[in-house]
Amino acid sequence: MTETKKRSFFERLTGNIKAEEEVEETRRLPVKGDKKENWIEEENEEAELTVDVYQTPGELVVQTMVAGVRPEDLELTISRDMITIRGKREESRSINEENFFTKELYWGAFSRTVLLPAEIDPEESEATEKHGLLTVRLPKIDKDRKTSVKVKSI
Repeated sequence: MTETKKRSFFERLTGNIKAEEEVEETRRLPVKGDKKENWIEEENEEAELTVDVYQTPGELVVQTMVAGVRPEDLELTISRDMITIRGKREESRSINEENFFTKELYWGAFSRTVLLPAEIDPEESEATEKHGLLTVRLPKIDKDRKTSVKVKSI
């Protein structure tokens, strides 16, 4: 029995295979319905989003491309030190597989969890989407801020 190794998202997305896998590929002919033929459908796991994370003096900013996803199909979970972006891109076409020449777009569930480099205030966070670019602004907690409290006698 041969051991099947999961391919990386990039390998699944592009259809590329490593040289040692290429030798194995040439030894057998593809069969209709074969896992190699339906490489996107074989994975039940979520694809991983690519993100940019940067900071300004007062906030952390997370950006990712979510083109083709309705805002109501996105789920953001934010804590003081982590953000998770989850969603699903639905394919609305009904074209027979044999009519495709190239099929490279990713359709299905995706997510990404990012550990944040600074503590943020999740209650004050905001997310916007414009032309497929999701931007999440996460205000940093000011640990140097001090407040004076007057003591009252009761």
